Amino acid sequence: MKIEEFISQAVLRSVEALYGKLEGEQLQIQKTRKEFEGDYTTVVFPLLRRSRKSPEATAAEIGEHIVANTPEIKAYNVIKGFLNLSLADDCWTARFEEIRADEHFGEAPATGRTIMIEYSSPNTNKPLHLGHIRNNLLGYSVAQILKANGHRVIKANLVNDRGIHICKSMLAWKLYGNGETPASSGMKGDHLVGKYYVEFDKHYKAQIQELIAAGQSEEEAKKSAPIMLEAQEMLRRWEAKDPKVYSLWETMNGWVYEGFDVTYKALGVDFDKVYYESQTYLLGKSLVEEGLQKGVFFRKEDNSVWIDLEADGLDQKLLLRGDGTSVYMTQDLGTAYRRFEDNKLDDMIYVVGNEQNYHFQVLKLVLKKLGYADWSDHITHLSYGMVELPEGKMKSREGTVVDADDLIEKMVSTAREMSDELGKLDGCSEQEANAVATMVGLGALKYFILKVDPKKTMLFDPRESIDFNGNTGPFIQYTHARIRSILRKAAESGIDCRAAAHAECLPEEIGLIKALNDYPAIVASAGENFAPSIIGAYAYDLAKLFNGYYHDHSILKEEDAEVRRMRLQLAEQVARTIRHAMQLLGIEVPERM
Repeated sequence: MKIEEFISQAVLRSVEALYGKLEGEQLQIQKTRKEFEGDYTTVVFPLLRRSRKSPEATAAEIGEHIVANTPEIKAYNVIKGFLNLSLADDCWTARFEEIRADEHFGEAPATGRTIMIEYSSPNTNKPLHLGHIRNNLLGYSVAQILKANGHRVIKANLVNDRGIHICKSMLAWKLYGNGETPASSGMKGDHLVGKYYVEFDKHYKAQIQELIAAGQSEEEAKKSAPIMLEAQEMLRRWEAKDPKVYSLWETMNGWVYEGFDVTYKALGVDFDKVYYESQTYLLGKSLVEEGLQKGVFFRKEDNSVWIDLEADGLDQKLLLRGDGTSVYMTQDLGTAYRRFEDNKLDDMIYVVGNEQNYHFQVLKLVLKKLGYADWSDHITHLSYGMVELPEGKMKSREGTVVDADDLIEKMVSTAREMSDELGKLDGCSEQEANAVATMVGLGALKYFILKVDPKKTMLFDPRESIDFNGNTGPFIQYTHARIRSILRKAAESGIDCRAAAHAECLPEEIGLIKALNDYPAIVASAGENFAPSIIGAYAYDLAKLFNGYYHDHSILKEEDAEVRRMRLQLAEQVARTIRHAMQLLGIEVPERM
């Protein structure tokens, strides 16, 4: 039985023995706050009408009865109307044996719910950058956490492979590319296409300045720049399935997909299903037609289609341009319909930056007005803040982004250099050293990003993330490797750790057991809040707690065989829990460093 359930039942027995069977009163039991003595706290205020005593006297009466009748609870103390209960050490050691025996510790039983989580969602006009890294790491980690909470999870990627931004890259390549390919240039395909997206913007700005110099306003110049008009015409030809435009689109997108796959593999993320905007926008268009027929949408004089959401506190929203081409909202309607219809989803989570908060408000509202309230009520926008650098914001059009591939390579090479300098790779073969450097570099990157609450804008400084001390991924990874080294040495010495140890635990050891006992609740909380940062904070606190204990107490040199076995078992469970927690963050932990 879980300790929380045991405490609840013990309190209930004493309360009903003292005051009779409860009728509607709710017992509130929670972990005791760190600044007070005790393990669990119950609130007695709801019981005062039965006890007819002060909160302090009621709490003391219940506490005395529990301690007298429940040997597993050794003491109590009262702080106003709060009763704090302390469990006997034997209770904690028994709980530790349950944790050791639980092969699925930290994982909840199946719930029967199917949840789709969409992340990455790149545009095929540029390579992935630092902002995409936060998106991918957050989405993948939340998927892992939801799985640990017993849900069936479908990891989905929606590739934005059509639209005016795609045509900008295509047109610039056609005008200025001279037939350049990934093979001829030696560039990854996504980088090559991104190069021409920047090239388009350079020529577009130059044309705007020429038109302004000729007397046009800036707004007029932006609309009438020849290169922009040509890109818009290319988009119309693409939607009309013009063979030449469509062939170029397929070729350049193919280059990008090959490049994306390399980056995803290096980052350690994957997907169960991939959707393409080019395959869902037509369904979105049909839903727009359906909305027109129902009177939910209206058509303006320029033939564009809109929905009026002013009565809902929003504004009018474009759903279809006057030339018949679709917008993001069009394809998102089609994609949402396809996903719920095909997968029988209970929930749909979109991992998208906070600049799209309004977009998802509108999406849910439009679906509801179209008659799909059951779906719209189960859509969650997991909004996250932008990633900024010490030197400021990134801009894709100007080519000032931090490229994902370059960053991954830099993190791994820096991890190798620092590990070598600190002697962390002594005794490792070259192959082992490279594997550890990759783990540490990526672990540093992932942990630094995921330890921050998703809603917060974050400042990423690569120099701060790779540190073997402090709240970093490498510190936690090194703690795991240190424990695994201790366990290897124990095995080499012929020490058998499998049998239960019969030894009294020190307060610090009980503290470690209590921390381990918290883990399932931590995983549940991270799942409820879609917050990998909760897992990250726990992993760091557990590693820090163990390191403090290890600094003060010998394990392998302990002469008492029973105490040594207990300490080895405790270390092993700490390593196991750190490994599981880091896996939920998508981080590997090394066996040796």
